[in-house]
Amino acid sequence: MEKLIGREREIKDLERCLASDQSEFVIVYGRRRVGKTFLIDEFFQAKYDFSYVGGHNLSLSKQLRNFAKAVKKYAHLAKQPKFADWSEAFDALEDYIESLPEDRKKVIFIDEMPWIDTPQSDFVEEFETFWNGWAARRRDILLIASGSATSWMMDYLVENQGGLHCRITCNIYLRPFTLHEVEVYLRSRKCAWDRYQIAQAYMIIGGVPFYWKLIDTKQSLVQNIDRLFFQRNAILKIEFDELFNALFTNAERYIQIARLLADHKEGLTRTQIGEAIEVEGKSLTAYLKNLERCDFVLKYNQFGNKVKDAIYRLSDFYTLFYLQYVHENHSLDEQWWSKHYMTHSVESWQGRTFELVCMMHTESIKQKLGISGIATEISSWRYNPPKNSGEKGAQIDMIISRDDRIINICEMKFSVGEYRITDSYEETLRNRMSIFQAQTKSNKTLVTTFVTTFGVADGLHRSIVNSEVILDDLFK
Repeated sequence: MEKLIGREREIKDLERCLASDQSEFVIVYGRRRVGKTFLIDEFFQAKYDFSYVGGHNLSLSKQLRNFAKAVKKYAHLAKQPKFADWSEAFDALEDYIESLPEDRKKVIFIDEMPWIDTPQSDFVEEFETFWNGWAARRRDILLIASGSATSWMMDYLVENQGGLHCRITCNIYLRPFTLHEVEVYLRSRKCAWDRYQIAQAYMIIGGVPFYWKLIDTKQSLVQNIDRLFFQRNAILKIEFDELFNALFTNAERYIQIARLLADHKEGLTRTQIGEAIEVEGKSLTAYLKNLERCDFVLKYNQFGNKVKDAIYRLSDFYTLFYLQYVHENHSLDEQWWSKHYMTHSVESWQGRTFELVCMMHTESIKQKLGISGIATEISSWRYNPPKNSGEKGAQIDMIISRDDRIINICEMKFSVGEYRITDSYEETLRNRMSIFQAQTKSNKTLVTTFVTTFGVADGLHRSIVNSEVILDDLFK
């Protein structure tokens, strides 16, 4: 397991299940390319008693034929069996596993399970029978089911109301890497990028391990982005359509929502999204829920816990970058990023995206502020005054409301050096806090926290800063 970066909690879960005295049903799910199969393969050193990978868009007959091929391989059969349905397939698997020694756990790994569940295949029903009627009654089975289609994994396994209800013994949800884990991974590859460069790259490809694996550490960041996104047939240029189609049925609707949120970086409410795409009710709820499950959308309440006004913000960094700079870029210039990364447009984009990086690393921010042990609620806040009222609106992207009766109003700024507060910006901050206090009627103490790359510069207006977090702190 030397190649594994992070994943300490997940490894402990797998070790516990392997050593237990009962059969274990483990599910491993998360966003495509996040490293689910890699984690399982590395932990078990790819040594399984049986392993099968579902095929994307394959018919029932082809899925069964591939399953039969796997049974032939692991059972060392002279002839490949033929299965008419999943009932026969699981019967054959049972017969093979029962022929193995009784003094150890038998590890069964079924990867991309959502792809196996083809229409009218009865796969889920037969899988329920396989687990409830056979595997769960033994004490020596370790069954691992994995899949990128997180919505299917949640609906049919985690929240199953039928035969698999409460049958899962270990639930492993694999999230993208944090900045810290990315840094550890890059150092393992002898990459000499500093944290500023790593953060810039993170704002483009996020914490998806597969994307970091594509980085050529001998090239600069700019060269890597040109090669991965802008060269002819660049691998991350063609990744987008495959990504959504592999995860979602009716992928176009999900892409429509992603594009809408990409155009509204500050986020939108559920009502605003529904009106824009002309979808409402249960359908809209399902779309948003599935996007949130797959780490494409970040949902956070507005201050005061107004659930109905919750904000949805596109949070997948790769998708944000692709839709911003690649999707409609018809230029044949294979060095497009090299020629544009220093522009004001990119600078503004980095500023907005850094806010999202901070929102994804709130635990690191709380640690720096010394409030890790205090109960907190992370939220945002908007005030849109009535038309013709003459009042000014206000917006705060991240608020940390603490049980010790203090509220951190977070200002997040990405810059190449120390951030300097101007006279007009200090006035904006004070007005915003005044509006917030007046509209929310909060009696908690308000403090201003700046989260910046290299700190806030000394100056006349620095006194408004009550606490600071810098880029280095986000890597902890």
